Amino acid sequence: MKIQAIALNTFREAVRDKILYSLLFFAILMIGGSVLVAELTIGEQDKIIRDVGLAAISIFGLMIAIFIGIGLIYKEIERKTIYTIASKPVARWEFLVGKYLGLLATLATEVLIMSVAFWLTLQFMGSDTPGALFPAIWLTFVEMAVVTAVAILFGCFTSPMLSALFTVGTLIIGKLSQDLLLIGQRSESDVVRVLTEVGYRVLPDLGRFDLRTEAAHGLPVDWEYVAYATGYGAAYSAALLVLASLIFRLRDFK
Repeated sequence: MKIQAIALNTFREAVRDKILYSLLFFAILMIGGSVLVAELTIGEQDKIIRDVGLAAISIFGLMIAIFIGIGLIYKEIERKTIYTIASKPVARWEFLVGKYLGLLATLATEVLIMSVAFWLTLQFMGSDTPGALFPAIWLTFVEMAVVTAVAILFGCFTSPMLSALFTVGTLIIGKLSQDLLLIGQRSESDVVRVLTEVGYRVLPDLGRFDLRTEAAHGLPVDWEYVAYATGYGAAYSAALLVLASLIFRLRDFK
């Protein structure tokens, strides 16, 4: 009940955030704009609409996760409400998990709205809806869940500015982790090979959640892979939340 109450309160606060509506507006605008881009090209219009639409959901969804996620803990400290919470019989891990679930509910709502706008755009253009489209959107949401956990982790011990920088840095490296690992394996330096291997094992491999190519080209999807990627994202997010809870527990709010 405690986690549920915190999650519900977090969801209510998040949906009042003006940044959320601004990002949502531009996401829908970009999805609708894919029609104009497709009209200006010769051939493969369906592919372009799918690619741009999925990119909009991913980009703006991740921006929402970062901008709102990094402020979840800081706002409680800034407004002194964390002192009230710390004095109540609420475990700090319950507080973090509640905040995380509340933001996930917000992200799920935003992804649903963007997905509906995307689907309506496809219907308007008479474009097919490939079977890979919905798994691609789902794994995009799983990626957002991981990035949200990263943002909360950094938010537990750094300022919003540093949290944003660290989270964006992790996002970029996570997107390129497989390429960096390949470069490291081809390197003649043992140090580079070890560092890239460790980095690949420790940092999230966000490339696992990218099915945009399959969705854009209408390729078949391996559902076992989707299940594996979902499990990977859930396990990694859980590990980050455990680490965040341990760090948050050491902070003194008295």
